[in-house]
Amino acid sequence: MCALVLAACQATAPLPRPDSKPIKPGSETSRPSGSVAQSGQSQPFALLKPATWSELPGINQENWLASWPVWLKSCQGLKLKPDWREVCAQAQTVNANDGAAIQAYWKQYFNVYTGSQSDATQQGLITGYYQPVLKGAAASSPQYSVPLYQPPPDLITVNLSALFPELKYKRVRGRVQGQTLVPYLTRAEIEQPISPLAGSELLWVEDAVEAFFLQVQGSGVVELENGERVHVGYADQNGHPYLSIGKLLVERGEMTASEASMQSIKAWGHQHPEQLRELLNANPSYVFFKRLPVGLSGPLGALGVPLTAERSIAVDPFHIPLGSPVYLSTTYPNNESPLQQLMMAQDTGGAIKGGVRADVFWGEGASAGKLAGAMRQQGRLWVWLPKTFKLAQ
Repeated sequence: MCALVLAACQATAPLPRPDSKPIKPGSETSRPSGSVAQSGQSQPFALLKPATWSELPGINQENWLASWPVWLKSCQGLKLKPDWREVCAQAQTVNANDGAAIQAYWKQYFNVYTGSQSDATQQGLITGYYQPVLKGAAASSPQYSVPLYQPPPDLITVNLSALFPELKYKRVRGRVQGQTLVPYLTRAEIEQPISPLAGSELLWVEDAVEAFFLQVQGSGVVELENGERVHVGYADQNGHPYLSIGKLLVERGEMTASEASMQSIKAWGHQHPEQLRELLNANPSYVFFKRLPVGLSGPLGALGVPLTAERSIAVDPFHIPLGSPVYLSTTYPNNESPLQQLMMAQDTGGAIKGGVRADVFWGEGASAGKLAGAMRQQGRLWVWLPKTFKLAQ
């Protein structure tokens, strides 16, 4: 999604407009990483509560050989961090083909903690995301007329923690107007017939709805006419909060809440082209992209490692340490079959907020998109932390 990508790990705080109250972050799934919700907690990870291995439902059915390579990926992003250096070094000594040895490693070096919400409940929302594949071109044409922009040169990011340590995880984005830092352009201001960002195009695609959801997911693949597959990922964002266009369509009576999935929103957009631009512009948030290295096994998450389908999740890094193993207990999209397995917290997202909140990465393409778009159910999280990890008291 971060994207969210996907790769930014600090929170975004949009600058308030001079004639308004401060803009509050959005409340629905937005892949681009950004908001780190603190939920009234003054210390990171304060909502984690000690638990035991016996509490984990379905742990005896865990496929240790499948989850182990994903943990080794996490270690690529964690191995230099003091709290994780030793456990990642020890992971290199474990036989990756021996499930019993892997299970013994986890119990020897890690403790289990239950994720909880600020109201002490242990259930939370589990959603999904994926990597879309779009048709595109390196230059504009009547067929490929929708731009994907790189970060514009006038976009300024201020890391507030550098000025005010108490504002850790907070930053603002804007542009200089005279001698004042003002909010950056909204989606509606960017999406003009003659865009103020002309010249910052990265690629061109053929479908405005697909381009919008590429921004929501935070990364994707653009297939060019010559057959080249270009991986693009989150590079930056305009600093404005995400507004759910699905929620807006429900409020307008265009569909019911139960019908408001990614697929139904796309269908509505294709059926109402004359109303599409106004709908999309209702969401002021705008994401900028960059080309990702060739040969990646998946999109890069906020941890800086490639994501793995059905094993990587996005979390709120204020409540769950980025990179940590997380045991998930929920159900599959559209049915009651249990989904209980070890995941890795390798990503964040603009609306992934709270102590029990996760976004499951389902992979690439249309089939993954159907699962991601349909996933919205309750679940529980158990976080595995090194026994030497220092939690706030």
